[in-house]
Amino acid sequence: MDVIPLGPGFAAEVRGATLSDVASDDAAYAATRAAFEEHSVLVFRGQHVTDDIQLAFSRRFGPPEVTKVGSMGTGSHFVILSTIGPDGKAVPADHRQALRARANQLWHTDSSFKRVPALTSILSARIIPAHGGETEYVSTRRAFERLEQGLRNKLENCFAWHDYAHSRGRIAPGLASPEEQAALPPVCWRMVWRNPVNGRGALYLASHAYAVEGMDAAAGKKLIDELTDAATAPGTSYLHQWRQGDVVMWDNRATMHRGRPWPAHEARLMIRTTISATEADGVATMGLPSPQAAE
Repeated sequence: MDVIPLGPGFAAEVRGATLSDVASDDAAYAATRAAFEEHSVLVFRGQHVTDDIQLAFSRRFGPPEVTKVGSMGTGSHFVILSTIGPDGKAVPADHRQALRARANQLWHTDSSFKRVPALTSILSARIIPAHGGETEYVSTRRAFERLEQGLRNKLENCFAWHDYAHSRGRIAPGLASPEEQAALPPVCWRMVWRNPVNGRGALYLASHAYAVEGMDAAAGKKLIDELTDAATAPGTSYLHQWRQGDVVMWDNRATMHRGRPWPAHEARLMIRTTISATEADGVATMGLPSPQAAE
């Protein structure tokens, strides 16, 4: 297996191993997991992808999430990212499916709004538009390391509030349904996630982040916006141009990503599996300490 660097200090292509190899072979999994910890974004090209193969591959990295209420694929282990209507054609630009796709064009990390955040997401290309629809990634690990030391020290003990309804509300009022809002109340996470394997810290940010614990609303928003701008500065991203058979996985602890626009009349179908972070992935240190724990 070869690992070929792709992006500006992160992201790599894995060659000489298929998803099935990683799912069934311990040595292939160990090499892939090491590359994942090092590079944060891994690209597998030319894959024969089925739902069963994608899920078997995903399970090697931890427990798969059950898709939340209000999403296509709810109750399964698959998030269906589709702009295809019942008639087989692309839905109109003002359709809820299209608006949700537009919300994914905000910089974010998956599942930061959940009670258990995500380790990794695995995305497979099933139907891709002829033009556009790329996925863009930045390394929040490298962004953290670019900050001056005093700010890094401060952020180690800062916590941000994340809310699914906040990010969806930036696209359209009511885009997050009452059912989704009830199932996904705001959660608070440390703003720096340290990788337990290599000890490197990464900013933990997303479009779902709306406030910083202990700061007034304006100051907290300003800090989140400034850190997001720093993490997504020009020249810091890897832009993945999808081909049929591509699968990309990324570390939600150490990256942000966004979808890029494509012509509204062109259909797009992507299937995502998402793996919950566990204690071994450092999640135990991320939550806001309770008053009892702080005493």
